[in-house]
Amino acid sequence: MSAVYLTKRAEVAVAHQCLRDDWNALQNEAVYGLESRPHGHNYLIEVTVAGEVRPESGMVVNIKDVKAAMGAVLADYDHRNLNGDHPAFARQAPTTERVVQQMWADLQGRLTDGTLERVRLFENEDTWYEAHRPGSPLAPGVKASMLITRRYTFSAAHRLHAPSLSEQENRDLFRDCNNPNGHGHNYTLEVTVGGDVDPQTGLATDHRGLDETIRKAVVDRYNFRNLNGEVPEFADQVTTSENIVRTIWQTLERQLGDGTLYRIRLGETRDNYFEYYG
Repeated sequence: MSAVYLTKRAEVAVAHQCLRDDWNALQNEAVYGLESRPHGHNYLIEVTVAGEVRPESGMVVNIKDVKAAMGAVLADYDHRNLNGDHPAFARQAPTTERVVQQMWADLQGRLTDGTLERVRLFENEDTWYEAHRPGSPLAPGVKASMLITRRYTFSAAHRLHAPSLSEQENRDLFRDCNNPNGHGHNYTLEVTVGGDVDPQTGLATDHRGLDETIRKAVVDRYNFRNLNGEVPEFADQVTTSENIVRTIWQTLERQLGDGTLYRIRLGETRDNYFEYYG
């Protein structure tokens, strides 16, 4: 039988500061940026366990057992400062990547039923990290030990119009989206990259560099623009979200030198989103 995937969530309030004791302040800031300063998060943790449904109970695993395991692990994080209160980070920078890895190791030791498939940690609504079991169906093709997702928004106008079609054919195909005066969206862009955690820094990618690249290459160029007339890469293609998501992939793939691009997700409205995996 096929596996069923159970996900349980919990939230903890955490303070930390990403720095190495053997580096000076300038070295730490060069690598960790603002994360080298004291700060905090309301971490939202998602734990996914998989297994076959047991005929006698109708469950994969008792969710109360998952809750208990998470509670025992997260007690070492909730209302704690990781630098001074968690022994795993006494001699290493408590980057979010390392926090995910540590939670994975601790949970794996406490979950006696089912298979731990994924630990996903939300730093905030726009940034999350996830570790998977190697070969997990939840992350097909992923070889990296960590996936990192950053979310952005941009406001853009456009018109769906194919030069190869007649005016009537365009109206029939694109309907309201072919309005000669155009229309627009608050687009939501999610960029997911994969990387292995560097044992020296605890980072799977350069967080600040990743953010700067995405903003410079895509967000700042698309935001408050008419995609049809002001963004060169759409001069010869219809500005459908399908084309936009593929174009963003191609643009970022050329620019991202640190971390492997894994997924682009583009939300056009609250009801429609498009994903591309290259």
